[in-house]
Amino acid sequence: MTMLDNLHGMLERGVDGALLRYSLGNELLKIGDADAAIAHLREALKHDADYSAAWKVLGKALSTKGEHAEAADVLRQGIEVAERNGDVQAAKEMSVFHKRSLKALGSEA
Repeated sequence: MTMLDNLHGMLERGVDGALLRYSLGNELLKIGDADAAIAHLREALKHDADYSAAWKVLGKALSTKGEHAEAADVLRQGIEVAERNGDVQAAKEMSVFHKRSLKALGSEA
């Protein structure tokens, strides 16, 4: 049984929450299923809008799909959350991803 199977099993048993949804989103993104990853990461943020890591991975997933405008917006929000929570490392990482998304937007224009 894979990590993904275990996580899905927990969800099927009625376990839900920000960490579970984040973990599912992260694992799905690793195997290239950005659409499913995005759905779970959005759910993670419904459970906990202050979850910096979920903002970061959601931005990354959106960028993977070429959704650079939405990725930039999500990352901007994530940076604000991370800074408000004192999560300096996450804010720095999201700033790098944010710049990449803006750059990608500029090259698409």
